[in-house]
Amino acid sequence: MSILYRGPLASCDYDCPYCPFAKRRDSPERLRADRAALERFTDWVAGCDHPVSVLFTPWGEGLVRSWYRRAMTGLSHLPHVRRVAIQTNLSSRTDWLAGADLGTLALWATYHPGQVDYGRFLGRCRDLAGLGVRFSVGVVGLPEHLEQARRLRADLPEGVYLWVNAAEGHLYTDAEADDWTAIDPLFRHSRFPHRSAGQACRTGDSVVSVDGDGTVRRCHFVPAVLGNLYDGTFRRRVRPCPAALCDCHIGYVHLEPTGLYDVFAGGVLERIPHGW
Repeated sequence: MSILYRGPLASCDYDCPYCPFAKRRDSPERLRADRAALERFTDWVAGCDHPVSVLFTPWGEGLVRSWYRRAMTGLSHLPHVRRVAIQTNLSSRTDWLAGADLGTLALWATYHPGQVDYGRFLGRCRDLAGLGVRFSVGVVGLPEHLEQARRLRADLPEGVYLWVNAAEGHLYTDAEADDWTAIDPLFRHSRFPHRSAGQACRTGDSVVSVDGDGTVRRCHFVPAVLGNLYDGTFRRRVRPCPAALCDCHIGYVHLEPTGLYDVFAGGVLERIPHGW
């Protein structure tokens, strides 16, 4: 089973104009609730008697919080945890990774031009590569990000995959799409929303979304509740997708007709193509 976990945390140290949670501050009470929820979840994973993979998808930046670094480190050492990954802006230090099992841990990093010094971000990426951390890097495909993305692709080690997310609500001409495809050869999968209604999808069965109180949904984008992780009410259900469209990678990668499990074999959660 792969779990997309998202707790109460909703604060970030960046203020990206395309993100609704930019520069939002969590109260001490909310941070304590997030920590408690994360610890409860990691205890549940530790007690599992079957293989588990986890992708943390916080609304904010998790790795600036010590409890996320501890959770990542601890889970990486469990023999039944196949992968533990997190979406991050890489604003936090990297020394904590020395204590993790780098055969299990991975990072899904996003570069946000205008929010961080380019040299600092590139330096963090080079640190990760030097440590042997498995990671991908990406950028939102806004026109004003194009030159920075080109520069980043040129400066990153060739073995690091640089993905591009189509900007929400932005329609790309073929010429614009070609520019982004030159950076990310898989950009075509992000360019248009995927028609998903009635399509076979792994979510709800081998992939689920879990929130801080243990509520299980098939994914982050379908609100119907499938039960609770902690009280035994959750049961896996194989059902077609009920949504008309799916336009986020952490959703459509699990749609069977896309064939993306073959494209990302071995790196679905951390968004690294097979053999990259």
